[in-house]
Amino acid sequence: MLKNYFTKGLIEAGCDEAGRGCLAGPVTAAAVILPKNFKHKLLNDSKQVTESNRNELRHIIEEKALAFGVAFLDHKKIDEINILQASILAMHHALDKLAITPEHIIVDGNRFNPYKFIPHTTVVKGDAKFLSIAAASILAKTYRDEYLEKLDMEFPMYHWKKNKGYPTKQHRNGIREFGPSKYHRMTFRLLPEVEEGLVKVKISPISNRDDGISFNMSQRN
Repeated sequence: MLKNYFTKGLIEAGCDEAGRGCLAGPVTAAAVILPKNFKHKLLNDSKQVTESNRNELRHIIEEKALAFGVAFLDHKKIDEINILQASILAMHHALDKLAITPEHIIVDGNRFNPYKFIPHTTVVKGDAKFLSIAAASILAKTYRDEYLEKLDMEFPMYHWKKNKGYPTKQHRNGIREFGPSKYHRMTFRLLPEVEEGLVKVKISPISNRDDGISFNMSQRN
């Protein structure tokens, strides 16, 4: 059973991210402060929850949370500062959007950078241990999936509606045939054979235009 809090008596925010291992699109992070007595039988690590249940939980979390924030960091920033630092920065941006200032932050994983002098604790597999981190994982996953489904309408050849940017066979076959898109992370190993020097592929994105998309999302009071 997932726990309600790490530190009793404090306003605690749980943080998690989605999309760290993808070849394309943003990394998405969420921060959630839940009521101390919050429970829901479906809530667990987003990877262990079906898509339909994740979508149901998203609305429940947004309705019941004391505060939540979701933030996206795009592929350009990921290439600039690396995926670890981008994931942490996205979590900071999500924390910025909370209507309530937490007194303690719990983060899924084992790496985090201090945020505004607020104490934090990293928890390996925290999304399977604490409700607030699990809730953050649900929000991060559902917001990012929704965004990749929109990108799929622009670049259907990569099958992002299905793979959400992860390195599936279909996704990589699309890269082989069409080259990378403007949303691909160019510092990532898009094709295994490129690093091994076995084949030559087009490496310039299909479109270099900058659409000026803003990735910050909403919060609840």
